[in-house]
Amino acid sequence: MSRLLISAAHKSSGKTTITLGLCAAFRERGLAVQPFKKGPDYIDPMWLGLAAGRPCHNLDFHCMSHAELLSTVGHYSLDADIALIEGNKGLYDGLDLHGSNSNAALARLTNTPVILVLDARGMTRGIAPLILGNQAFDTDIRIAGVILNQLGGSRHEAKLRGVIEHCTDVPVLGGVQRNAELEIVERHLGLIPSNEDNASSMHIGKIRQAIEDQVDLEQVLAIAEPDSLDFEPLPVANFTPADPVRIGIIRDAAFGFYYPDDLDALERSGAQLVMIDSLQDKTLPAIDGLFIGGGFPESRMAELEANATLRNDIRDAINNGLPAYAECGGLMYLSRSLQWGDRRHDMVGVIPADCIMHARPQGRGYVHLRETDCLPWPDTCPGLEFAAHEFHYSSLVNISGPLNFAYDVTRGTGVDGSHDGIVINNLLACYSHLRDTTQHRWAGRFSDFVRRHRR
Repeated sequence: MSRLLISAAHKSSGKTTITLGLCAAFRERGLAVQPFKKGPDYIDPMWLGLAAGRPCHNLDFHCMSHAELLSTVGHYSLDADIALIEGNKGLYDGLDLHGSNSNAALARLTNTPVILVLDARGMTRGIAPLILGNQAFDTDIRIAGVILNQLGGSRHEAKLRGVIEHCTDVPVLGGVQRNAELEIVERHLGLIPSNEDNASSMHIGKIRQAIEDQVDLEQVLAIAEPDSLDFEPLPVANFTPADPVRIGIIRDAAFGFYYPDDLDALERSGAQLVMIDSLQDKTLPAIDGLFIGGGFPESRMAELEANATLRNDIRDAINNGLPAYAECGGLMYLSRSLQWGDRRHDMVGVIPADCIMHARPQGRGYVHLRETDCLPWPDTCPGLEFAAHEFHYSSLVNISGPLNFAYDVTRGTGVDGSHDGIVINNLLACYSHLRDTTQHRWAGRFSDFVRRHRR
């Protein structure tokens, strides 16, 4: 099981572009490439999954135990030739003094060599102490090579290579020249998702070509030498195969934020996943439950409004008791209307409130939620508290009447700073994004709820 962790000295160094190019280049060579992304993120993994040709899985210390992190890497890499883990922020950046959730901590836990992507703009001799400092800060971390990025030309590259070869023992694996054509357009939460970009495969092709031309792929593969990983198998299915439930998943250019692990967990719990396009499908198919994930409905709100028959179908189904779960963009879609600047469009209208986009984040980062008695899928442990995350620039306004909430927010923002998880009939809609991990097996609980309601 060959593995590499792609990190950097600091954020915005070009890790995603380099990792995309490596995924695509190795795939082009006929290798099975398994991508991973550290931390809570939907957009980078969508691009990485497209480049590698298989879903990218997230590794997050905040809501996953060390055993789960190892199991995720081990399980999804079993049939891969190489696993590429893209870090977030810098190699040693983290939320606590000891860096217990840093990229370095993940590299140590998984015994994975590190490639540092270094943004070389404006740098010459100073790149050597930068590398030496990263090496010396934690000698348990193996920095196996560096890839120079944003180079100003061949002379710039030659100077940097000379300094690094003279002052350090770290090999230079490549030098990528500055090229605006390789950049991916950004939106308020990061890169434009690949599910919205019809030319995304072509763009990845350009990045692949640049990496093939400017990075020594053979040397990269040599660094990622096979190494065993001791991990526990993932949970097995816990349902009767003769008793599946059909859960609709709205997945299209407006709603694309789904963790592959969570969809796998739904299937392991007995759900048949039925894909629905909110922009094209005119009616709901025959389903027992509905899951609307996050995304950017504000970018498609005119098209969402235009598909009135589906909106009416969803509203009637939820009002008549269809079990449903919505996260962030899904919550926005289920509100009365969505406003962004001077544009306003009607949405589904199940939630008695209007949704408005703001210029600044209204909730962003890790959250902690405590379950209330209003939760429609109760656990055997009342008052369970668990970790999740939120990324939203919208908020609810003009709320009509009191709302019931499934969660008290002990850290984060949620709907109103203190609560999250609006409960209406059998609908649970929240700004927080959940992860199906041992701390909170939400997928199985939702499937069981759908199954009980169907009966």
